[in-house]
Amino acid sequence: MNMQSLMQQAQKMQRDLQKAKDELAKMEFVGTNGGAVTVTIFGNRTVKSIQIDPAILSPDDSEMLSEMIKNATNSALKQIDEAEEVMNQRITGRSGGLGF
Repeated sequence: MNMQSLMQQAQKMQRDLQKAKDELAKMEFVGTNGGAVTVTIFGNRTVKSIQIDPAILSPDDSEMLSEMIKNATNSALKQIDEAEEVMNQRITGRSGGLGF
């Protein structure tokens, strides 16, 4: 395989990774904490929405609510990481991709 062919393959892989990254940015990931708190995050890690079941709201429960929001957010972020890993493996054939 010549150097030009290798460069073309690397450039194609970069384009494919960028396309996958752009697709991932538009995807929505939903994390929940038993339905009491639901956090929706785009694949670019931008929070779209936070929904809180009014039944759990009480002035004494602010610490618990904060913990539920944190857990739901972390759940959605973990889904994004997993989706990125799948895309990287699909495009590069190996875990970790090219560091994008």
